[in-house]
Amino acid sequence: MNNEESFKLELADVQNRPDNRNIPLKKVGIKNIRYPIVVLDKEKGTQRTVASINMYVNLPHNFKGTHMSRFVEILNQYRRQINIRTMEAILTEMKNRLDAQEAHLEVSFPYFIEKKAPVTKSPGLMEYQCAIHGSLSNKLDIMLLVNVPITTVCPCSKEISDYGAHNQRGEVRVRIRFTGFLWLEDVISAVERSASCDIYSVLKRPDEKYVTEKAFDRPMFVEDVVRATCLEIKKLSGIKWACVEAENFESIHNHSAYAYAELEF
Repeated sequence: MNNEESFKLELADVQNRPDNRNIPLKKVGIKNIRYPIVVLDKEKGTQRTVASINMYVNLPHNFKGTHMSRFVEILNQYRRQINIRTMEAILTEMKNRLDAQEAHLEVSFPYFIEKKAPVTKSPGLMEYQCAIHGSLSNKLDIMLLVNVPITTVCPCSKEISDYGAHNQRGEVRVRIRFTGFLWLEDVISAVERSASCDIYSVLKRPDEKYVTEKAFDRPMFVEDVVRATCLEIKKLSGIKWACVEAENFESIHNHSAYAYAELEF
């Protein structure tokens, strides 16, 4: 008998003890583990980033607990291959290793795109908060989540004012179920085309003049942003379902403005 086998005999497996309270748990697992990952980049092939990861399985009523260490072992096994294409394999491994009927994986990460200023072409990195959520029970469900910062100018303010109009930053949050493959960059571009103006990390004076005037010429309510984004999302291939929500962080109100829509294909 080797040392590993000896330890297994000596150490109690408390998680496998029975539980008589007759309450099944929908999700048990680990949450907010930070892990380096490699994601696919449309321009450069791949991009290294750091993800915050949640991993869960269901727990039948008769089991006291799950084996938390196995989640991390699976994560380490796939650490350089965590992406949309490997999601099903990781979820299947979670179900098998943890003897579960359902598995859930949520991978949230910052994604960076080099974006040039509109006039001077000064380069800068824009950060977008993205995520991949996957669930596997009898069928596979994968959803892509992308948050995109935007600028809007209020149409009402522009219409009623003798000069000027109030503007504000906002955020569009898109959730998409799809078939095949979908680039993050394509979703981000679809959103940015749908706002009064998109956001840049570097702006010189000619750029600032451009984005100010562009936004002023394209006043939009949050309702307009959501509807315009929906029309752009419809142009992407392989979309099965999508939801779009926009929130304006109002500059003259003590509240945010909000709109939401769902698309069925």
